[in-house]
Amino acid sequence: MRVSENQGNEQRQVRIVEMVSKQGFLTIEALARDLGVTVQTIRRDVNMLASEGRLSRYRGGAGIASSIENMEYERRQVVNLAAKQRIAANVANDVPNQASLFINIGTTTEQAARALLSHRELKIITNNINVAKIMSENPNFSVVMAGGKVRNRDGAVTGQLTVQMLNQYRCDIGIIGISGIDLDGDLFDFDLDEVLCAQAIIRNARRVFLLADHSKFGRPAMVKVGHISEITTLYTDAPPPDSIAAILENSGVTLEISN
Repeated sequence: MRVSENQGNEQRQVRIVEMVSKQGFLTIEALARDLGVTVQTIRRDVNMLASEGRLSRYRGGAGIASSIENMEYERRQVVNLAAKQRIAANVANDVPNQASLFINIGTTTEQAARALLSHRELKIITNNINVAKIMSENPNFSVVMAGGKVRNRDGAVTGQLTVQMLNQYRCDIGIIGISGIDLDGDLFDFDLDEVLCAQAIIRNARRVFLLADHSKFGRPAMVKVGHISEITTLYTDAPPPDSIAAILENSGVTLEISN
């Protein structure tokens, strides 16, 4: 019963983000009326969505979140942690032993690194210092750390040198995170250097696994990574909005929902 209630809450919150994204701003009363729930329920939803960086909360309503600034790394580590761990476990089930992997920047990809620790003989190329530290705990893994400029706040390594190094490899699977998935299927992040590294991974991976919890649906960010049709599988924790689901189906992208 609790699982179904949580799923209903997540689906309603995805719908709120979708509605606000289309209008720019909606009052609490309008959202409650259109969704057939109480004003108190919408207030709780908006507070949750604002805490996740998916909307901006205003007096009497909700507006589009900032497209130019991501949440602090420490905050991102704990937001939707259980969902990220479920997604990571699902990803690990689909990664065979003795595979070569790209793993990029992000708190969900870091959870995937932890979930992969029981695998055997993986070869990992990463531009995420935290991923490199996690995966070096397994002595039969081969870990290559891409060079470049270290971003102090979250251990990301980016820059032209990083892109050049990623372009030297061809891996079985690229495991990537994202900051936002627009309702038209475009993928976005906040930092151009980070995006250039993600694009290099997409180009050079035979299969691309995109890890995105439900908070990423409809979330605005400024720098375009690519389109969801370019990936192989989307791993998430709740059904995506109808427009994104239709793109996935039409593009032959596999959808894996971790309950």
